[in-house]
Amino acid sequence: MPTINFKGKAFVQNHHLTVKYHQLIPDKKSSITDNVSLNDNLIIHGDNLLALKALLPNYAGKINCIFIDPPYNTGEEKWVYNDNVNSPMIQEWLGKVVDKDDLTRHDKWCCMMMPRLKLLRELLHKDGAIFVTIDDNEVHHLRMLMDEIFGEHNFVTNIVWQARKSVQNDTDISQQHNHILVYAKNRRQEERRLKESNADRWYTMDGFVFKPLELDKSKFSNPDNDPRGPWKADPFDAPQIRENLTYPIVNPNTGVEYLPPNGRHWRTEEDKYKALLKDERIIFGTTGRAKPQLKVFWEEKKDFGEVERTWWGNGSIETFLYDEETEEEILNVDQESAQEWTNYGTATSASKMLQQIFEQEKVFDTPKPVELVKHILKLATKNDAIVLDSFAGSGTTGHAVLDMNFEDDKSNRKFILIESEDYANTVTAERIRRVIKGVPSASSERIKNGVGGTFSYFELGNAIELEDILKGENLPEYKELARYLFYTATGDDFDITKVDEEKNYIGENDQYEVYLFYKPDIQYLRTIALDLDLAKSLGEYKGKKRLVFAPMKYLDNEYLLQYRIEYCQLPFEIYRFKE
Repeated sequence: MPTINFKGKAFVQNHHLTVKYHQLIPDKKSSITDNVSLNDNLIIHGDNLLALKALLPNYAGKINCIFIDPPYNTGEEKWVYNDNVNSPMIQEWLGKVVDKDDLTRHDKWCCMMMPRLKLLRELLHKDGAIFVTIDDNEVHHLRMLMDEIFGEHNFVTNIVWQARKSVQNDTDISQQHNHILVYAKNRRQEERRLKESNADRWYTMDGFVFKPLELDKSKFSNPDNDPRGPWKADPFDAPQIRENLTYPIVNPNTGVEYLPPNGRHWRTEEDKYKALLKDERIIFGTTGRAKPQLKVFWEEKKDFGEVERTWWGNGSIETFLYDEETEEEILNVDQESAQEWTNYGTATSASKMLQQIFEQEKVFDTPKPVELVKHILKLATKNDAIVLDSFAGSGTTGHAVLDMNFEDDKSNRKFILIESEDYANTVTAERIRRVIKGVPSASSERIKNGVGGTFSYFELGNAIELEDILKGENLPEYKELARYLFYTATGDDFDITKVDEEKNYIGENDQYEVYLFYKPDIQYLRTIALDLDLAKSLGEYKGKKRLVFAPMKYLDNEYLLQYRIEYCQLPFEIYRFKE
């Protein structure tokens, strides 16, 4: 497989592994919840690379859908490269604006994206998918990056979204679209289409697939009063040539004999066709004088939906009618009902909504439309999905999740938003507050009244550093160290509800019970030691080995063996497990 090469790649390929775990500090004042928790909807302020790493103990392999809108690298965004990679060349990039005249701007962009995409993949559920919006400046580089990180076989599609309706007159061709690259962590390779033959297992099969769209009942009618209800006429021919599906069909009304069009075959074998004809499921056009078509009934197909397209335009989609005389498709210009109206939102509509939420104040230049994200989530997630946006910007993804939960009582989707810029609280979180509580001056009834919901706000804290723990500086809170230790020691998810500080117990997996003797107090750390009394305090042995983290021990190997203890010295053993 061809791979992408760029300046700095050798230094950033494994940079995500060297990124230190950071504390996540709850901010009750900025939250809207009675109980600030990492199990709530989350808004995190801090460098998104560090924040993604900090989420691993709780969310590795748990995120069902990722939607990100990274810098498009047009040269106009004034983004800054800030990853502290161990490379003299990259060190020179730090803190400098990446503008149009920067000859290494594409290299810097790739260096910025690679470690983030690798961590995003670690966070993604085995049946999850990532959606990345981008324009023509970097789509070719992004496609190769994601092929390398997610695997070429996990590429799902490149959706073309009509981002603007207005024409740009300052250039020779007006760019109306953006791309949405979609990759799965594990793309389903077979039975992607929901059908009667797989309906009993389709939703539980491994691998990511798009959910079918809800079937549009307006496309069905019942002109012949068929007792089976509304129907539509589908072509009776299909692509490719198969000998057993190629036979003459005679129109019983005209006597005209039909064979499949060139390069196509009929949809069923001849015996099945005769059964369909007898069951009055075959028609020959509205006048009875055309080639065969299949009656498809709403009641029989409604549970299977229809397939989404890769062109997401805004407005009407032109539909075509079949001319029975010429056997050609003609544009339907007379029936307004035959047009499909789509609305995925545009950059302009997104800006107008944001101004409505912020009472006509312009707070963000490039918001994404809520309709776009909602449509993605309808296609890609179940009602209990966890949705992550690590370039949160104006908070559109959180707004979309809250909207969906408001519209459907069965929806209990959750969002995680990460924003590195200073407006994380004043724009990203403030938008979510207003969407939850309502904006009295808004023209939209939903925005005016609010949709309800909660979120917990966190600031990215200090790194968990060996040297700091030794010195007693920047000591993490008990549960923050427990969260980090449990994940690095076991590789399993950390459940904060299982922590019992009084018993020094922080959780267990299939192999271990894990204990932590620690307080963010240097005097305690200098005096606490695993001795016989503490070993006895662990309680009755339950068949699992005990990992016990403590600064010192006064037990020899005989007692450690007797109490099934594997002693791990704080803070040094943290780094052994990490490696």
